[in-house]
This record gives sequence, C-alpha cells and structure tokens, in this order.
Amino acid sequence: MLYELATLSCPLLAVGQVSAGVEAWLDDPDAKGELVGCWRSEIGTLGRLIVLRGFAAPEDMTAERRRALLSANPFNAGPVITALEMDSYAPFPFLPPIRTGDRGGVYEVRTYRLRPGGLPPTLAAWEAAIGPARAYTQHLVLNMYALDGAPRITHIWGFRSLEERAALRSRAYEAGIWPPKGGPDQIAEATSTIALPQGRSPLS
Repeated sequence: MLYELATLSCPLLAVGQVSAGVEAWLDDPDAKGELVGCWRSEIGTLGRLIVLRGFAAPEDMTAERRRALLSANPFNAGPVITALEMDSYAPFPFLPPIRTGDRGGVYEVRTYRLRPGGLPPTLAAWEAAIGPARAYTQHLVLNMYALDGAPRITHIWGFRSLEERAALRSRAYEAGIWPPKGGPDQIAEATSTIALPQGRSPLS
C-alpha cells in the first residue's frame, strides 16, 4: 500500500466547500484509490484540508496525481483553494495496516524533515521503540516516509483530547521509552498540526 497526503489551502470559511468538492472528486467514476482520512486543521496553519488516500498499486497513485495536475478544477475546488500540495509516501514496513474508525477524534499530523541519510536509522529507532512504548504508540495511526521531495517522515496520531496526548507523552518521556533512541538526532526540522475529522472521514 502507498499513500498520498494532499493538503488543500483555502480561506478560513471555505473549508466546508472544499470538503464537499473533495468528496465529489473521490466519487468520480475515474477516481482511484481509497479515502483513509480527511481532516481540517484546528491548531497550526488554519484554512487547510488534509486528505489521506491509500493506493494498492503505484500506477493508480500516479494516475490520480496526473488527474489532479491536468485538471482546471482539481479536487472540484479549484476556484476556492489557494494552494495544493500532494506528497507520496510508503508506510513503515513493520507497522500493522491502518485501523480506521473512531481513533479518538483529535488527530496530530506530525512531519519531520530528516537529515540526508537519516531514514535508515530512523526506521530502526522506531521499530525498536514501538513495543516498549505500547501505551503511547497504540495511538499511532500511521507512520510513513516520503517517496518524493526532501527526506522526511509523517506520522499521524489519534487521541481523545489534547490532555490525553500530553499525559501519555509525559509518562513515556519520564519512563525513558520515548522518543525512539537516536531518532531525534536525524531530525532537521519538525512541524505539527492538530486536526479534526471533516466530512465522511473513515478516521473519525
């Protein structure tokens, strides 16, 4: 499975309109892939809709990328959106498939730009840390590494509240089981967005 993470920027009051356009885009008979999650940014840069789709075949993801690029009305929201980013990812190979449904309702989308050559040690560090930090990492929805652009990983977490997130992270840090040992050494830049489910997101 490969993933596309699309970020659509728009005026603050237009998120609902963009979301409706995305749903129509995904319902098109020519559309490929499967919607995994759709969120609106709540903390971070506002006026953004984040769309995660999965693809069983690389050519399907390429076809969808081409469909958006060659459209005068990408995601059926062209007149409204002010910027569009589409990034290709592969999942960390040792993680289980995404489990959709109710994962808490408060999501964190966290991206680390890595130092060149930093992906192999990052993968090794995460694989070693996932089990011991289970109380925290069971909230991990997905971690994936970019197939294009700068070396980076993006991980998505689901929580019931920001308070739950803070408490879990604090306990894991105090126990010395998180962050993954050696992982932060590979991070050149980190960004985080708190996002809420939008529309018919399978991750609710």
